[in-house]
Amino acid sequence: MNKLNIYLIFALFLVEHISNAVYGEVISLNDNNIGSVLGGSDIAIVNFYADWCRFSQILAPTFEEAGKKVKEELPVPGKVVFAKVDCDRETGIAGRYRINKYPTLKLFRGGNIVKKEYRGQRSVEALVQFAHEQAKDPVHEVTSLDALNEIDGKKPHIIGFFDSKTSDNYRLFARAANIMRDDCEFHAAVGPVSENERSGGDRIDYRPPNTKQQDETYTGALNLDSLTQWATNKCTPIVREITFENAEELTEEGLPFVILFHHPDDTESVDTFNRVVQEQLLHEKVNVNFLVADGLKFAHPLHHLGKSTDDLPILAIDSFRHMYLFPHDVKKDLATPGLVKQFIEDLHSGKLHREFHHGPDPITASPVPEIIDESDAKKNIPRDTSDQPQQPIQSKNTSPPESTFKKLAPSRNRYTILRDEL
Repeated sequence: MNKLNIYLIFALFLVEHISNAVYGEVISLNDNNIGSVLGGSDIAIVNFYADWCRFSQILAPTFEEAGKKVKEELPVPGKVVFAKVDCDRETGIAGRYRINKYPTLKLFRGGNIVKKEYRGQRSVEALVQFAHEQAKDPVHEVTSLDALNEIDGKKPHIIGFFDSKTSDNYRLFARAANIMRDDCEFHAAVGPVSENERSGGDRIDYRPPNTKQQDETYTGALNLDSLTQWATNKCTPIVREITFENAEELTEEGLPFVILFHHPDDTESVDTFNRVVQEQLLHEKVNVNFLVADGLKFAHPLHHLGKSTDDLPILAIDSFRHMYLFPHDVKKDLATPGLVKQFIEDLHSGKLHREFHHGPDPITASPVPEIIDESDAKKNIPRDTSDQPQQPIQSKNTSPPESTFKKLAPSRNRYTILRDEL
């Protein structure tokens, strides 16, 4: 063996040794490498921690051991990466991802952060199992077109028809599926089985829940951003169902709940609520969370409102301070234009809280805009009433019921909370 080969082997050894010494099985992220590490990984599980936090200290060796096992069991480079961020040192990164409790385990797919955090057991076995589940192929390949008629009709589906799995179109589809796997089910028919569906080339369709022959074809640009945005719009409902499993995640979003409690057999009220939100309240989706809840399972919040399951359906707002009841008959008035909109506006203005403590405001605008005849315009000209006696606001010894869903927020027995999130 000549000296050149010896030097080359020694150099490779040093590179590997230094890499392991710097990164180990868990890569430390900073401003210089976070883009390349997350963007170059199909799956990245990132531990946002602080050295002084005792929960972070407890998790650290478990996370390192899980990262080591995953690297051994899933050795394909870039398939699954374990990484960590020291939030005291990397304050910019912590702020970018709105870290407000330690430790927080965030999931990234193809460089894109996933809204749903890891909230399972903090054990080596649980973390390794989670990594394996995330590494599974999100695309279900079908061997016949008839199989597409047997998929779960209750879920939204994205269906692709491709000539080859090695094509750029299929790779794009698979990347979008990896990012959107929590919101949609992805299926692909590849090769001869899809030939009759590809007369105009590869095709991607959306199939709404509870349908079979009403697929909508994607007509946008074939790039990742456009495709994932289209899939997000199709697959992510504006009105979501709250369960005991996802309640903590929803509370962490920090938006007040506008929540319809219904009997599980009452689909009419749920349909009406969805329609009202779609037609009248889309502009509020950044300000509140629209939710439906099984009123039998969530009977406890109803008791706080002075209601029972016999009163279903019930519409309420939980502001994470207090709960407020919709002041109208849900069965009769839910679909009335303007009523739910006014209910939400009264939350934003503070009127709901104010009226609970002090009674009705002296002047209350009608929640439904009135149509005024022009001939009556003079009758409606505002007049100065400052010289007229005003009725004093009567203070009431009442207070709205306290929020019950705030109690489902992250526990201080599991996290170090930096500030009140809600």
